[in-house]
Amino acid sequence: MATGLVIAIMSFKPLAIASRQSPLAVRQAELVRDLLGEAAGIAPEDREVAFPLKTYVSTGDKLLAPSLSEIGGKGLFTKEVEDALLSGEADIAVHSMKDMPAEMPDGLILAAVPAREDYRDALVSPGGLTFDALPEGARIGTSSIRRRAQLSRLRPDVTLVPMRGNVGTRLDKLARGEADATFLAEAGLKRLGRDDVTRTPLSPDIMLPAPGQGILCIQARADNEAALELCARINCQDTALASTAERALVKKLDASCRTPLAALATLNDGELSLRAEILMPDGTSHFGGYRELPAQDRSAPGVLHAAGLIGESLARHLIEEAGDQFTRIFGAS
Repeated sequence: MATGLVIAIMSFKPLAIASRQSPLAVRQAELVRDLLGEAAGIAPEDREVAFPLKTYVSTGDKLLAPSLSEIGGKGLFTKEVEDALLSGEADIAVHSMKDMPAEMPDGLILAAVPAREDYRDALVSPGGLTFDALPEGARIGTSSIRRRAQLSRLRPDVTLVPMRGNVGTRLDKLARGEADATFLAEAGLKRLGRDDVTRTPLSPDIMLPAPGQGILCIQARADNEAALELCARINCQDTALASTAERALVKKLDASCRTPLAALATLNDGELSLRAEILMPDGTSHFGGYRELPAQDRSAPGVLHAAGLIGESLARHLIEEAGDQFTRIFGAS
């Protein structure tokens, strides 16, 4: 081992990483650990010591209701992990951004967002069915209120079957014949290395994803300078811009996992585009919109604020577009 690397390891104070206990959450934390280790110049074999992993069972994991809309509010999958940060048990937390409430607890801040993984939803079925090839009356397993609303609008002929659980649990239920197909985030399947899973990733033109899908949120205490400095090294500015726009939309709408909301921000030649839609849970009504932020220097002061403004603008548009139905949409969710 090179002398410089030995000195780096000896002088590096370990930073504990907190995550949920699910296999996907653990894998995401491991991926972040590798990014942090590379940024700190720590060899792969030493990263488990430099960044010990601590896992927690979230409220959302403990509850057994078939649909998150029955139990949810905000922070279902984040509170226990955030409590570990606040108590000093951990220095860094790794979350799925789509699980994050719009507001963070006092004392915690968003430390970084690594590059976004695939944002698409994937249709998973033993026979590899495409969306258009789903037979009439097909049983589709999902407890996501967004996916259920989108399916009800696009394919009112299919039968919706409640299906909760982590990726492995839902795949097992599918294999047992509890449904003919289900939806999973393509990002999760890729991070888990599940090349064995037969699926069809869906264009956002068919199924617009959840805000934050495919994005990881790295969180730290506002006073933990060592953690913040290291996390900043693995931040992806393009992903930060997209995430800022999507989260500003969520915040302005006061949305949660109980809200049938879909949104996606993308960058093309420096231009930031944001699409979003809100739906009645039964799919009978939906309202969409689109906003753009012209290409500009992504490192310029105020660019994140500008990204947030287009999220707020689109949220106001959706509220106005829905009119009296906005309260019905959010009240029914």
